[in-house]
Amino acid sequence: MQRLGRYLFLILVVALVSACTLPRGAALTGEVLRERDRDNPTFAVVPVTRDNVAQLATWPVTGWSGSYHWLNGTRGPESNVIRVGDKMKLVIWDSNENSLLAPEGAKTVNLEEMVVSPTGAIFVPYIGEVMVRNMTVTDARRKIQEELAPSVPSVQVQLSLEAGKGNSIDLVSGVARPGTYPLPDRNSTILSLIAQGGGISDSLANPLVRLVRDGRSYEIRSDRLFSTPSANVVLRGADQVIVQEDDRYFMALGATGSERLVPFEQEHITVLEALSIIGGINESRANPKGVIILREYPANMLRSDGSGPNMAQTVFTFDLTTADGLFAARKFAVNPKDTVLATESPVTATRTVLGLIGSVFGVVNTVSN
Repeated sequence: MQRLGRYLFLILVVALVSACTLPRGAALTGEVLRERDRDNPTFAVVPVTRDNVAQLATWPVTGWSGSYHWLNGTRGPESNVIRVGDKMKLVIWDSNENSLLAPEGAKTVNLEEMVVSPTGAIFVPYIGEVMVRNMTVTDARRKIQEELAPSVPSVQVQLSLEAGKGNSIDLVSGVARPGTYPLPDRNSTILSLIAQGGGISDSLANPLVRLVRDGRSYEIRSDRLFSTPSANVVLRGADQVIVQEDDRYFMALGATGSERLVPFEQEHITVLEALSIIGGINESRANPKGVIILREYPANMLRSDGSGPNMAQTVFTFDLTTADGLFAARKFAVNPKDTVLATESPVTATRTVLGLIGSVFGVVNTVSN
């Protein structure tokens, strides 16, 4: 009689465990999508297939512009030009016995640190203001010498240039030696500048190179800059170059290989690539029919004509058990700040209950013995 009471008690325990909601690490697909069947749903559900993935690619891109904008690399002249703020040094040679410029007994006069004025001119004795802005050093030297010739017939001019702000580049961050670097000529490239700065810091994950010019910003991933010859742009005076980590990320949640913020390892990432980066989905927990992307669209991106999302919060669903779903996931792009969520399989709860039942029956066998 006592043994029968134990049997009945254990059977009751199993029944209660089966009826309870077991703790899980992720939601079920039905739980996530249940609200779509309400009269006034608060989010949209969009199954992604091969038939609509191309059309979905035309929807507005969230989290960034959709691609990094960069300039085309073009070669420039080897010589430099004079800019406002440059410092010039003149050495004027006069072989006349009674020189107007050189002191008695000397054949030369040095005019040092002559700063190019905001108007683009320098002052030279016996000539006055000489416009030199946008001239090469050779052309400026020839012009000064020609204008001195009427007063100093045998004059010869030597000119050297020290780059000012208008002929220098600011290498701001992300390299071993940031600083201001003078441009040796009009053919100096961004890779040459980065090399002068000691290269991109090894501590930067997924480095991004940003060029600021005339109030506009251009960006390119460093791996693309290094692998694309045409991306090696020629720099201009007053450019600023900033090397920093690509701060774009997506979130991995649910029954995925990891639950974390995941940085973009390349410029564009598809759903399948995102799953690969995070280690796939958990084979023992995940529902491959319930991989979803959670995305939020700002109000100005919403559309009522079908050409874009009609609700701010949108859920894109993928069935990875079919070829159709796999091809769609291979082409659908993950946007920055998207959430990649793998829902949990209903089988997980069943396995847990069966495991508990097995454990209980193990206890029963022990009691019986």
